[in-house]
Amino acid sequence: MIDTTVPVAVIDRDGYGGVSIARTLGRLGVPMYLVAQEGFSTPGWSSRYWAKRVRWDFSLPEEESVAFLLDFGAKIRTNHGTRAILLTQKDWTAIFVERNSTILQEQFLFPQPVRGVIRSLLNKWEMHLLAEEHGVPTPAMACPASPDDAGEFLECSGLPIVMKAADQYLGDQASTTMINSRQELMEELDHREAAGDPLNVVLQEYIPGDVDTVWMCNGYFAPTPDRSVIFTGRKLRQLWATGIASLAVCQPNETVATHTRRLMEGVGYRGCVGIGYRYDRRDGLYKVLDVNPRVSGVFRLFVGTNDVDVVRACYLDLTGQQLPVTALQPGRKWLLEDHVFFADRTGLRSDSGRIADWIKSVRGVRELHWFAADDPVPMLMWLRVLFRWLARLALDAVKRMRTRPDKDVVRANQLQAFTESEAGLRQQLDHVRRSEAELRRLLDQTRSALDESEASLEAIHQTRAWRMITRWWSIKRRLTRH
Repeated sequence: MIDTTVPVAVIDRDGYGGVSIARTLGRLGVPMYLVAQEGFSTPGWSSRYWAKRVRWDFSLPEEESVAFLLDFGAKIRTNHGTRAILLTQKDWTAIFVERNSTILQEQFLFPQPVRGVIRSLLNKWEMHLLAEEHGVPTPAMACPASPDDAGEFLECSGLPIVMKAADQYLGDQASTTMINSRQELMEELDHREAAGDPLNVVLQEYIPGDVDTVWMCNGYFAPTPDRSVIFTGRKLRQLWATGIASLAVCQPNETVATHTRRLMEGVGYRGCVGIGYRYDRRDGLYKVLDVNPRVSGVFRLFVGTNDVDVVRACYLDLTGQQLPVTALQPGRKWLLEDHVFFADRTGLRSDSGRIADWIKSVRGVRELHWFAADDPVPMLMWLRVLFRWLARLALDAVKRMRTRPDKDVVRANQLQAFTESEAGLRQQLDHVRRSEAELRRLLDQTRSALDESEASLEAIHQTRAWRMITRWWSIKRRLTRH
């Protein structure tokens, strides 16, 4: 029998994952409290498992957020006689909790690493160095301080490469971008350097492969290894080209589990974690892509044989209770409903075989993210948000149709423009013709002047003076000869 007297507080900034934590612990009878972002409405807010919900603006100065949480935690402690466990599914919140762990632990319980390592695990470059230090394969990577450094990495790795933000919470963030040419890379880096910002990017070799080469590992790491749990699985679909998993399946992979255990225990991490790997067919290695040192958004994919997931394992460990032995359920599938509308399905519409494969892939799903028979309201709220979004798209389409000019009007405007253009060309042609006539007149005047000059010269030849000059010149030439 599980003791559920210790409450849990969840900090949720976007509404995606808090509902899963509320359900997995709320079903056990754990009192659940939610701190949501002010001004951000989410379907997760409406779960029936929340004992109390409050909002707070986390964009305010950090000390104010700390003071608010301490006050909120004190009220929970008064109601239940014990500190609440503090959980989150957001990287920023995990950093915030670690940075203020000394004061927050006055009112909350939460896993604490041996040393401050969360910010380093979320920094792509520092995580790469930690993985190398502990013998976990990673893609080749560089953290250039200048465009020249980037050029050296490019010569070694070749194209394409992937550019990411090194520290996504430092200054201007670079979005994850596929770089296909040296010129493209240099233009991007030169632009950032010219703006006066630190580059704050990492360049990573591109590992070819589809989404099904991406492996996931979810785990909970306790102070003692015998109280830790590790689950592995594989992506089947994802949101957008580089987005989060929208369809995934549990599948054993001892290599991925071993890499995860070695890295997390090596850095002294404590708590829930989600790690992504990609299988590189070129060398047969599973290479770590990113580490999320907090509760993963897909943690409910990984439910053990006795309904133990990483959040329940964390709760049992922090409350000092016995953690039952559990095992992965191979073939268990989890689906994020957004998958139906937004998942990356390139080419599916043009290939009936691929459409059939896609339909087949969603069969056997054991759990959905938004829908739950015992907690249906979040799904209804999600549908409301979806329908509003679809309605806005439809209205925008109608507005574009209404504002689209009539075909006859378009043709009339085109004819008028053509007529005006033709008139302009005719005016230019008339100007050229007038210029030509003027040139002909000047040419005729010049010819007349030449004719007059020739007549004048002839008249001179006929004069007496000219005859005398001509005779004198002849006499002189004869004298010169003799």
